[in-house]
Amino acid sequence: MRLDPTIPIASLLLFIATGAFAAHHETPEPAEAPFSIESALAGDWRSGAERARDPSRHPREVLEFFGLGAGMTVVEISPGGGWYTKILAPYVNRSGGNFFAAGFDPKDESAYAQRGLRGFQTNFIDQPETYGKIEVTVVGANSEGIAPDGSADLVLTFRNAHNWVASGYAEKVFADMFRALAPGGVLGVVDHRLPSNREDPKFATGYVHEAVVIALAEGAGFVLEASSALNDNAADSADHPFGVWTLPPTARSSPFGEPDDPDFDRAPFDAIGESDRFTLRFRKPSD
Repeated sequence: MRLDPTIPIASLLLFIATGAFAAHHETPEPAEAPFSIESALAGDWRSGAERARDPSRHPREVLEFFGLGAGMTVVEISPGGGWYTKILAPYVNRSGGNFFAAGFDPKDESAYAQRGLRGFQTNFIDQPETYGKIEVTVVGANSEGIAPDGSADLVLTFRNAHNWVASGYAEKVFADMFRALAPGGVLGVVDHRLPSNREDPKFATGYVHEAVVIALAEGAGFVLEASSALNDNAADSADHPFGVWTLPPTARSSPFGEPDDPDFDRAPFDAIGESDRFTLRFRKPSD
């Protein structure tokens, strides 16, 4: 390049220096915010009906209470329709963790189990672009393990313990959860609370004594670390004609398997809202 002799050398050097400075100090692109629990809650894969339950279920506060964090290996036990899975799977996978869902045994030929397996496959496994990779395992009376031994940082189960107690294999499930957790790992349990002065020998109402669940966890080796009132509901007496399923969101108006009763007065049960639930955090000892 031929220099213009009319341009002072000092000005030319200043021009070159200024250009070099600008080239090395361009405004950087803003860093993308890490994917958070709030990001998962705001995801457009959650339906309006699912979001409407957030004020009753307090998912962000509950998951923070249980200690959910980035990069964890998390196991959800019996995810059912996947209300929590829609929050957990995107968060865990996008934050660098590993997500396991322990559910029905494919060998269970009951219509209920097969329907649940098909639904989970369609709604979650077949949508990796939204939920990431989900390791599917089995939980039940004859299952071999919910995750590799000592691999999990956090095991979570929501409104399931009463089923295990009623079915007679609760001790096995708690032992499986203990075995899957790494030393120092956390077990989070939420379930419908049966008042301590009430009896339900078969736990057929969907409610279970908090003390029963604590005893099962401690019997498996866990230490009760903390409890939370996040899901308490003093308006729930746990005494309803069709068990806990009388309350929202199931809102049953007739016995299981029978058609809805159009004359059933839902108003007092809808006014109660969702059930009174205990929220317990256990830890596997580090020793």
